[in-house]
Amino acid sequence: MSALLEVNHLSIELTTRDGVAPVIDDLSFDLNAGETLSFVGESGCGKSMTALALMGLLPENISRVSAGSITFAGETLNDASEDRLRQIRGNDISMIFQEPMTSLNPVFTIGEQIAEVLRTHQKLSRRAAWKQSVELLNAVRIPQPESRAADYPFQMSGGQRQRAMIAMALACEPKLLIADEPTTALDVTVQAQIFDLLKDLRRQTGTAIILITHDMGAVAEMAERMIVMYAGRKAEYGSVQQIIEKPRHPYTQGLIACVPHITADLSNERQDLLEVPGIVPSLKDFGKDQCLFASRCEHRSSRCTQQRPEEHQFSSDHSAECWHAVEYQE
Repeated sequence: MSALLEVNHLSIELTTRDGVAPVIDDLSFDLNAGETLSFVGESGCGKSMTALALMGLLPENISRVSAGSITFAGETLNDASEDRLRQIRGNDISMIFQEPMTSLNPVFTIGEQIAEVLRTHQKLSRRAAWKQSVELLNAVRIPQPESRAADYPFQMSGGQRQRAMIAMALACEPKLLIADEPTTALDVTVQAQIFDLLKDLRRQTGTAIILITHDMGAVAEMAERMIVMYAGRKAEYGSVQQIIEKPRHPYTQGLIACVPHITADLSNERQDLLEVPGIVPSLKDFGKDQCLFASRCEHRSSRCTQQRPEEHQFSSDHSAECWHAVEYQE
């Protein structure tokens, strides 16, 4: 049985003042129906750009898919017309954008915005679309959905707006849901509720989920597999359990070390918070034939700055792109 989504050797170029930069560099992965795959990494590593490419929403005139292919449900999206992509977006592939306050239209009610999706893709009447909008708000656990459907985005709390975005994304029961930082700026309690909601909806509908986040705790709770992105490249890939228990790439090790652990020794008066030194390289450095993490890595050697690392395979579903990754094996 073939995967629902297959991305093969995808490269995306972005035109900047300094020239053309490969913001996504030879990325490959697949996703099965009903599965959750998480993309992890710092801001500027290419996670959201990958999501926009899957949706066919790359910024016009300044970006393009320069190589590779995106195949969804057996259809190559690279070759799809804009009309065909509009049919797919919101219907077969939906996205929860990072900040609902800027993604929702402030001059239309929540119910109207959800109903528009249903009228466009499901061809429902206005009355039927409104009724289903209320049912969707109830499904995402917004209290008094009949009255809240008539509210504007500014009248809702951050958690309620995020739930409304989820309702809109799931209106047509998509085969693939892309959640781009779905709990940004929400408190811990609301975050837990959102993740529980997504898991329940996945069980009920069989929707596959791509979760974009920098929160390792969210990954451990939500996903089966994960991809660690760095400077537009796939630094490490594998099952969540394998990577969290035995990370192979120094960058992955740094991300995990940054997470405060509940089992940490609290007897000391001072607890140092670890961090990954340095910052993500500039776009003008993307695509260089070397390890782009080398300047931040304590394991670097001269080879790291002269050649792009090969992908080392540790098991059938765990690999890392690092010259020194094999040294971390037991």
